[in-house]
Amino acid sequence: MPRFALPTAPRRPLVMALWLCLSLSAGAQAADPALTWDLTPIYASDNAWDAARQAALAELPALSALRGTLGRDAASLRTALDRISAANQRMERLWVYAYALQSTDNRERRHQERVGLMGQLSGQLGAALAWVEPEIQQIGAQRLAQFQRQDADLARHATRLHHVLRLQPHTLGAEAESVVAALAPVRGATAQARGLLVDVDIRWPSITIDGKPEKIDDTSYGRWRQHPDRAVRKHVFDTFFGQLGQFESTFGITLGTAVQDNVVMAQLRKHPSAVAASLAADEVPESVYRTLVAETRKGLPTLHRYFRLRQQMLKLPDLHYYDIYPALLKRDVSYGVDEAKRLTLAAVQPLGAPYQQQLQRLLGQRTMHVLPAEGKSGGAYQTSVYGESPLVFLNHQNDYDSVSTLAHEWGHGMHTALANASQPFEKASYPLFIAEIAAITNEVLLSQHMLAQAKSPDEKLYLLGHELERLRGTYFRQTMFAEFELRTHDAVQAGESLSGKRLTEIYCGLLKDYHGDAQGVMKIDPQYCQEWAFIPHFYRGFYVYQYATSMAAAQFFADRIASTSDATPRETYLNVLRAGGSQAPVAALKRAGLDMDSPAPYQAVIRRMNAIMDEMERLLAQR
Repeated sequence: MPRFALPTAPRRPLVMALWLCLSLSAGAQAADPALTWDLTPIYASDNAWDAARQAALAELPALSALRGTLGRDAASLRTALDRISAANQRMERLWVYAYALQSTDNRERRHQERVGLMGQLSGQLGAALAWVEPEIQQIGAQRLAQFQRQDADLARHATRLHHVLRLQPHTLGAEAESVVAALAPVRGATAQARGLLVDVDIRWPSITIDGKPEKIDDTSYGRWRQHPDRAVRKHVFDTFFGQLGQFESTFGITLGTAVQDNVVMAQLRKHPSAVAASLAADEVPESVYRTLVAETRKGLPTLHRYFRLRQQMLKLPDLHYYDIYPALLKRDVSYGVDEAKRLTLAAVQPLGAPYQQQLQRLLGQRTMHVLPAEGKSGGAYQTSVYGESPLVFLNHQNDYDSVSTLAHEWGHGMHTALANASQPFEKASYPLFIAEIAAITNEVLLSQHMLAQAKSPDEKLYLLGHELERLRGTYFRQTMFAEFELRTHDAVQAGESLSGKRLTEIYCGLLKDYHGDAQGVMKIDPQYCQEWAFIPHFYRGFYVYQYATSMAAAQFFADRIASTSDATPRETYLNVLRAGGSQAPVAALKRAGLDMDSPAPYQAVIRRMNAIMDEMERLLAQR
C-alpha cells in the first residue's frame, strides 16, 4: 500500500496480550466510569465522528489534484506532503475512535458499520494517493536531496522519502498501486470475518465448573484452562477445541486466503518471498527471522526441561497439552486495578522519575477500558491518536497475569507518549519490531521488582514459575507461531492449497516438535491441533516473531539497566523509544549495543531460562 496512505488499521500497534480474558458482567463495568475510557478528546460524539468522516471523504478530490506537482520545486513537494500528512492524521483519529468502540462491544451494529465505513474510506484514500510513491521515485534521489537542502521543513518527511526510494524496486506503477489500494477493504475482510465468527456467530457451549454453568468461549477459555483440577482442564480443552474444530473448514478458508494474499502481493512487488516482503517494510533482514527460528530450535531441550519440571511440581503421572497453564504453585492473591497500577509504577522505578511521573499522570486519566463484558473483544491492546493520551484496552481478571498485562500495555503507552513528545507525526509511528521491546521490558522490570519483594520461598517459586511461563509463552510459543507462518507461506509459494485440515497437519507437527511428543515429554492430543484457528495474530502476516525477538531485547535492556546506578543504559534504552520511527529498528538496536542478527540475544534467553530452573530446583530441594 502507498506509504502516504493510512493502512486499514490504526497507526499505533494494537498489541494483543496472550489470551488472558474471561467474560464478566457488563454491569460492573458500567457502574464505574473510571474503568472505561473517555473518547471525547478524539470526538465529542458519534455525530462529530461522522461529520469528520464526511469531510475526509470530500477532501479526496483535492488530494488527487496534487498529482503532478511534487517535482516542481521544494516548496511544492513540501506543500503536497504536508497536505497528505494532515489527511493521515485525520484518518488516524477516525480509525482509532471506530476501532475502540467496536472492540468494547462487537455485537453493536453501529460499531461494525463504523469500522466498515473506515475500511471503505481507507481504500478510497489509498486509491486517491496511489500515484504519490511512483511520482516521488520519478523525481529521483539526487533531486530530492537538493529539495531537502533548499527547504528545511522537508526534514519531517525525510524518513518517508527514504523508505519510498528504498522500496522503489517493489513499487508498482501509479495505476496498479491505485487498484491495490482500492482493494484494501476486500483484502482485509478475512481477518474481520474471522473475528466476527469467533466473537459473535459461534455459539459457544457451557459446562459445569465448580458447581456453576460456565460458557467456554475464546475469552473464558483463557481463565479456565488454568484450573487446578486436571479433569476440569481437560473438559475445558475438549469443549473449546471441539467447538472450534466444527469450523475447521471455514477457518481454513479465511486463513488460507490471508496467506494467499500475502504470497500474491509479494510476487507482484517482486520480493523473493512473503516473509521478505513483510520484513522489508521495516528494514529488518530476513536473516533475523531465520536466526530466531534456528536458535529457538536449538533451545528446545531447555523448553523440554521446563515441561519436566512442571510435571514434577504438579505431581502428574504424565503431561498433556492441557497441563501447561495452571500455576506451578497455588497463590490465592487478588490484584485489583489500583494495586496493578501501584505495582507497575513501582516496577518502572529503574526507568527514572520522569518516566514514573508521566505514567502516573496517564494512569490518573480515563485512558483505559478495563473489565471484560459480553461482546467485548478478548485480549489487550494499546492505541493512540497523535497529540492525545494513549488508550489501553484490558480484560482485567484480578490475578497476577492481569498485573503483567497492564504493565505490558503501558509499556506501549509510554513508548507512544515518549515518541510523540520527541518526534513530529511523520516520524513518531514506531515499527512493531521496536514496539514489543517497550512492552516486554516493563514485564521484565515487574518480575524483577516482585522477586525482590518476595517474602517467602513459595512466593519466590511462584514468581519464578510465572517468569518461566512468560518465557515459554512469549519466546518459544511465538517462535513456534512464526515457524508456522513460514511453513504455510512456503506451502502456498510451492503451489500447495491450504485447507483447514492441511493447516491442522502443519500446526500439529510443530506442536509435537516444540513440546517433545516424540521424546515422551508431552502428549499432544490430535484434536488440540486445531489451535491455529484460535490465533488472530496469523492474519497480520509475519507479526508474531517480534514478540520473541522483543523478549530477547527486553531481557538485555532490563538486565543492563538493573545492573548499574549509571543512567547511561537507561537513557540509551529510552532514546530508542523516543526515536519512534525515525530510525531503522535493527540498526537502532545495534547502535544501542544489541545485534539482533546474531545468535547471542536468543542464546541469552535460553541461559536465563536455565538459570531460573536452577534456582527453582535449589528452592524446591530446601522445602
